[in-house]
Amino acid sequence: MPILTVEHKTVYHYAQSVIFNEHRLMCRPRDSHDLRLIETALSISPNANVRWLHDVFGNSIAIAAFTAPAMELTFVSSFTAEHFPAKEQEIVIEDYAQYLPFNYAAEDVSDLGRTQERHYADPERRVDLWAKAFVMNSKAAGTLEVLTAITKAIHAQFSYARREEMGTQTPIETLEKGTGSCRDFALFMMEAVRSLGMAARFVSGYLYDEKLVGADQGVIGGGATHAWVQVFLPGAGWVEFDPTNAIIGGRNLIRVAVARDATQAVPLAGSYTGGTDDYQGMTVEVTVVVS
Repeated sequence: MPILTVEHKTVYHYAQSVIFNEHRLMCRPRDSHDLRLIETALSISPNANVRWLHDVFGNSIAIAAFTAPAMELTFVSSFTAEHFPAKEQEIVIEDYAQYLPFNYAAEDVSDLGRTQERHYADPERRVDLWAKAFVMNSKAAGTLEVLTAITKAIHAQFSYARREEMGTQTPIETLEKGTGSCRDFALFMMEAVRSLGMAARFVSGYLYDEKLVGADQGVIGGGATHAWVQVFLPGAGWVEFDPTNAIIGGRNLIRVAVARDATQAVPLAGSYTGGTDDYQGMTVEVTVVVS
């Protein structure tokens, strides 16, 4: 199994010294049976007092409080982890959930809660109809078959466009434009899956290209922050689906945070006190090394 070392560096630039208010970071991966953390580190400049907490979803959150102003704010988070991703053919679903539609077991419904609900307006049922077409076109409406088809269709039908601005397009905007970022595609797929009665949640983390494992000291140029979807399938639990790359089952994906909505899984958020023109932009570098 691959051992990955990820370094994520974010630098904010300002025209003059400003006062930094609290910043909130989601940078520590979720340690589990498919991801074993070996080492983690977090470096912040200027110096900050850092406290850790778990949010309502069980994500690790770092809260940084600053003691001095500066013209530059730098966050460098890193970790080394062993990855044990599930293969697509290993996804085992309970018999009663093999085909759509199905109902979740009574003991799961309360805990799945709002992950099964639609969150965005769809007055003309456009996202709804887009998703239901995959059920209508499937010979047996197999659950995994439909989810795989949806994942691959978003990858094939929509054009990827990296966006630097904050926020996520609504599902309707993504459908109308036919383009979006990984966050947009993940949100669109969540709403499509929910329209079919399944529970889904947003995932933020990292992507790596295993095809380059072992090449040139293991440095992978495809490392990046990334977003995808988990769907709850009885018998299999939360299963990863990445519509940006048509990945099913979690290969190449390092999970950092999960949330009910994209707005709850922002990797880094904060503010400063200063002039409106003081902010000069930011740079982000993500490096993934596999050994």
